[in-house]
Amino acid sequence: MARGKIQIKRIENTTNRQVTYSKRRNGLFKKANELTVLCDAKVSIIMFSSTSKLHEYISPSISTKEFFDQYQMTVGIDLWNSHYEHMQENLRKLKDVNSNLCKEIRQRMGDCLNDLGIEELKLLEEEMDKASKIIRERKYKVITSQIETQRKKFNNEREVHNRLLRDLDARAEDPRYGLVDNGEYESVIGFSNLGPRMFALSLQPSHPNPHSGATTASDLTTYPLLF
Repeated sequence: MARGKIQIKRIENTTNRQVTYSKRRNGLFKKANELTVLCDAKVSIIMFSSTSKLHEYISPSISTKEFFDQYQMTVGIDLWNSHYEHMQENLRKLKDVNSNLCKEIRQRMGDCLNDLGIEELKLLEEEMDKASKIIRERKYKVITSQIETQRKKFNNEREVHNRLLRDLDARAEDPRYGLVDNGEYESVIGFSNLGPRMFALSLQPSHPNPHSGATTASDLTTYPLLF
């Protein structure tokens, strides 16, 4: 049965279009390779898919640069010269833009004003006033933010201070932490697994032991002050 003639038109289905592209690309590259081998030809194929993916074939006997150099010599044109000229033109434009920007910066610093007319000077003054206003507003915003931050820190520290005062007042009302009048006291700080503790030591009159002459343990009374 003879194959029906395929109508040449764009394939609407994306998947079918990609499959057809892949098959025909491989067939084209195969034909190019056969042409290279059979006829000793130099063949180059460059293809871009609908998704901008590059596919290319170049005969093994020549590089891409050599191929295009030979093309330029045969046709008598320079493919790179026009591109170089375009790059040079872009470079000149960028230099002009940079020169103008540098000049505007110097004018805003008070330099290069001799060539400006009255209207240009007025416009420059208005722009400087607008810039000063923006800078001033930003400065006030930063200052306000810093003041608010310091106020929060102060309130936090004051709260900690007040909490410590309340804790000390509560300890003062606890009879375990009271001070005893009469007698001489010395303080000492002791350390344990629960942290440092402070004690008041009451030194009572010594009662020497009539047999050994040593002071008895009852001569020293300890009062806990802080935990």
